Amino acid sequence: MDFNVKKLASDAGVFFTRAVQYTEEKLGQAEKTELDAHLENLIARADCTKNWTEKIFRQTEVLLQPNPIDQTGARIEEFFYEKLDRKIPFRTTNAELLGQYMQDAAKEFGPGTPYGSTLITVGEFQRRLGGAEREFLHMSAINFLTPLRNFLEGDWKTISKERRLLENRRLDLDICKARLKKAKLAEAKAAAEHELRVAQTEFDRQAEVTCLLLEGISSTHVNHLRCLHEFVEAQAAYYAQCHKHMQDLQKELSSANGDAFPNAFAVNASTSGVSAGPSPLSTATLPGASPPSRPPNPSNALESSTLKIEEVKPAATGTRKAKVLYDYDAADTSELSLLADELITVYTVPGMDPDWLIGERGNQKGKVPVTYLELLS
Repeated sequence: MDFNVKKLASDAGVFFTRAVQYTEEKLGQAEKTELDAHLENLIARADCTKNWTEKIFRQTEVLLQPNPIDQTGARIEEFFYEKLDRKIPFRTTNAELLGQYMQDAAKEFGPGTPYGSTLITVGEFQRRLGGAEREFLHMSAINFLTPLRNFLEGDWKTISKERRLLENRRLDLDICKARLKKAKLAEAKAAAEHELRVAQTEFDRQAEVTCLLLEGISSTHVNHLRCLHEFVEAQAAYYAQCHKHMQDLQKELSSANGDAFPNAFAVNASTSGVSAGPSPLSTATLPGASPPSRPPNPSNALESSTLKIEEVKPAATGTRKAKVLYDYDAADTSELSLLADELITVYTVPGMDPDWLIGERGNQKGKVPVTYLELLS
């Protein structure tokens, strides 16, 4: 018990002496031993690495879990499961949840209806997107976030501990230097010189240890570079997979609904007696707006090989009137030139590019771009 009290009193005395030395240095009343330039550069580089690694880590967490509430809840959940040494449970992504809702709604609306069957299809692809997202989050957490977290919570704490110890050794060294300057008697000078040699040795040893740890920052950069490449690869694979899923979805919807919806304005046979309302105006119809760019020439093989304008007849679903929004000059004999504000008759035919319609004006007939028209009833 006496030993503990004495040690506590000794530690308190050392702490107080260091505090006095530190304060006097800040006030310019005491000399301070400067670290060598190489060590100072290593410290500055380490601080820069820590600060930016922390920012990148936090922002990557936001990217992978954009909702702050969900992010906090997920992190707390992960913390408890790590402490209990148990596997983190499966977590459904937003896209998977949306897909499930769509498929559940389809059961209520009727899977045999056009809307219900489309909900089932879109819901399945939403679940696929969610699965790809979950895999991306998992790979990013393992290959990128975990190494950054290990550096911040492991290596950096060790470096910080050794740096604090180095600072204490430097304060002790400067205290010994001050004592030697104040010593008057020979015995006091001899004792102060001995303390100074011991303090210098401990400071040099700690500076070497700290320097070795700080030089390891280069290895940290190499490791984080590799992790960054893996993160980019996972991100590229994720977006490529999403792009493929969406392309497949568009193809499936196009093939499934092609007969029921040959074009955006096609009227269903069962409701052909009900006239549709005018299409909503887009911003392109506002005064001063410039005409849209010319749509690409149809690349559909069926259209290019079999569609002959002079032989085209109105579809069974009927025709509609359309108001021309902008002047349009025909690019070839298969197209119909247009004048702004005139009214023409339009319809579509099977196999035609959805960006184009067949337009008729009197005895003239030709393809016209949809974006240049306002469809009427």
